[in-house]
Order: sequence, then C-alpha cells, then structure tokens
Amino acid sequence: MSLALDPAAQDLLFREARTANTFTDEPVTDEQVQAIYDLVKYGPTAFNQSPLRVTLVRSPEARERLVQHMAEGNRPKTSAAPLVAILSADNEFHEELPALFPHFPQAKDAFFSERPAREQAALLNAALQAAYFIIGVRAAGLAAGPMTGYDPAGLQKEFLDDDHTPLMVVNIGKPGEDAWFPRSPRLSYEDVVTTV
Repeated sequence: MSLALDPAAQDLLFREARTANTFTDEPVTDEQVQAIYDLVKYGPTAFNQSPLRVTLVRSPEARERLVQHMAEGNRPKTSAAPLVAILSADNEFHEELPALFPHFPQAKDAFFSERPAREQAALLNAALQAAYFIIGVRAAGLAAGPMTGYDPAGLQKEFLDDDHTPLMVVNIGKPGEDAWFPRSPRLSYEDVVTTV
C-alpha cells in the first residue's frame, strides 16, 4: 500500500531529513517561522490545550547567554545556527482552555485546577507539539537540530519563568557543510508493532 503523501514530500519530512549539526549563514526569517507555526498549530493535543511555547533567540546578546547553558558539545552549533528556538511547556495552559476548547469550557477547572496535573499534561502535549514543530521546520525546506543537552534550571531562569518548563533547544537553518552524522539504525516494523 502506498501513502497518500507524495514520495518527495515523504523524503523531505522523514527519509532524507536529518538532525543538522552545521548550518549556512542564510537567515531564517520571521515569515518562515510564522509559516511553520501556522502549519503545525493544527496538530492534535488533548483538550486542544496547545501548551507549546516558542522563544526565538535572535540577538547576539541572547545567543551568548543561551550558549552558556548548553552542553559543551552543543555550544559551537548553537553559536553558529542562523536561528535558535527554545521550546517549552506552558504549565498555565489551562487559562486558554475556555477559548481553545469552547464546547467544554469547564475543562479548565474540572481537569486542570491542580498544578501537578497541568505539568504532566503540558509536558506530554508540548512534547507532541515539539515533534510537529520539527516536521514543520523540515516542511519549510530547513533543517532542525533539536537538542536536550543543556542546563534546564539555568535555561529556565535565563529565558523563561516558573510557569514554563524547557523541553528542547532547536537550531534552525539551511544545512551547512558536513551537516550530517551517519544515519543510525532504526528498529524494524516487527520490533515495534504488536497485534493483539
């Protein structure tokens, strides 16, 4: 059985897409980021809670502050990427639920009045949205370099607040020279899928 998505698009989004480690100096525009968001915002989340928040690191001063919190091996590529996005989970996402889930506005209080429940839901659903974001970057013809090698507490203090939990840092741009590591193996269908 073939997929409905054109094979070239399948390659762009999945088969040929890789985590980039170097980038050209071609800028990533606000218009490109807007187009990425306008595509990926349609990905599903529970109760349409949409807890992902994106902090774009553009200024040299902000980049310098960010690099200080990155793991040693991630510093050079974060310094050189045309654009860096900090993806975080908004633990106060429930405040938007009356607008985002209008057919059941009581969900805000019925399910998410307690902070631990919100944190758990925000983490899961923002991580799901982060995956959509990476696919959106690829759909824009750009490469993404998602990383979790950073000091979470330092990053949160420097760029976020107590209501936002950092998920990952994503370098974004056109891939540069020697951008790719060799592709690692993947599990087979039989290794992953069980029918009961």
